[in-house]
Amino acid sequence: MDQTRLTLYGLPHSLYTARVRAYLRKQGIAYVEVPPTDDRFADVIVPAIGRGIIPVIEMPGGRIIQDSVDIIDHFETAGAPKWSAYPADPAVRALAHLFELYAVVGLTRHAMHYRWSYLEHHEAFLTQAFAIGGDEARAQATMGRMQSYLPMLGVNADTIPAIEQSFHQLLEGLEAHFARHPYLLGNQPSVGDYALFGPLYGHLGRDPVPLAIMQARAPRVFRWTERMHAPDLDMVEFGDRTGGFAGAGELPDTLGPLLDQIGEEILPDLRDRLAFLRSYVADGKARPGMPVTAKPHQRIIGEVETQFRGIPYRGGVQPYVFFLWQRLIDAAAFAPEAEAIFTKHGLAGLIECELPIRVERRDHVEVWG
Repeated sequence: MDQTRLTLYGLPHSLYTARVRAYLRKQGIAYVEVPPTDDRFADVIVPAIGRGIIPVIEMPGGRIIQDSVDIIDHFETAGAPKWSAYPADPAVRALAHLFELYAVVGLTRHAMHYRWSYLEHHEAFLTQAFAIGGDEARAQATMGRMQSYLPMLGVNADTIPAIEQSFHQLLEGLEAHFARHPYLLGNQPSVGDYALFGPLYGHLGRDPVPLAIMQARAPRVFRWTERMHAPDLDMVEFGDRTGGFAGAGELPDTLGPLLDQIGEEILPDLRDRLAFLRSYVADGKARPGMPVTAKPHQRIIGEVETQFRGIPYRGGVQPYVFFLWQRLIDAAAFAPEAEAIFTKHGLAGLIECELPIRVERRDHVEVWG
């Protein structure tokens, strides 16, 4: 390990690594990226965090931090970041957490669909990516495992047309917004930008099929992915602007269609998952201090009948979703102006509810809080 620089364990095609890499570049934090096939990852990192997962950072002093949320929050609180990812206005901060939640609940489905449903169109590209630091046989095994997650995410013959319609609608909304604004909530990236950047770059802005769609239909969205990767704010199209976030009373109307789409797509799904969680807690399966799953590498605690854009499917229930949802609820509790904004766009149900139990992280493992 290089004792003078931060080590980022990640991969170029990793959705969550993309978030962290963009943040480190924006803040001017020196790092070296190492693939998880590195011997130190198996010998030191995996025993420390209890599972093989990326991204992970190892600080020069040896401290290990896992999960893109925790990594960004570490640097936000460790000192004064060059451009903070958290808006000072409580209502705008709540919106940043909304985009953070949508990136996982909504866009993971899009990202995985376009990567694996169109595998025959970009298999060589993905095989090369997954073979970094290893070999093609290992890459094929990993790719097969990733493909197996599609049903759990609600990607099937019935939902695929709606997923693609949703992607095109999202690109249209983002294209209109980025025609007037460099970032989601003003003149610097928020946690919402970094969260959306994960799927919109790591999968949808690199894999050949969705990349071609983005470049043809939404060139300003593609330009935003470049801007997010730049080591400065990179606002050349917007004249002599300085960094900063909009206030709650200054939010652009171009956000409206995006917020409407988010509400339509994730509220029914989250209501069903919340009903599952309430029953799960009532049955005594989740108690404070318990790990959220029997083994750290497990991602779900059960399955639920739910829907995407009115199309039913049976999907996995991920405790990580509740971790992100609680962050939104907590932020909105300090933002009186958020209620009007969320209500206007059919999102009030996300902040007016109470989760029956929290999800927290202790020693790199999610536990019931």
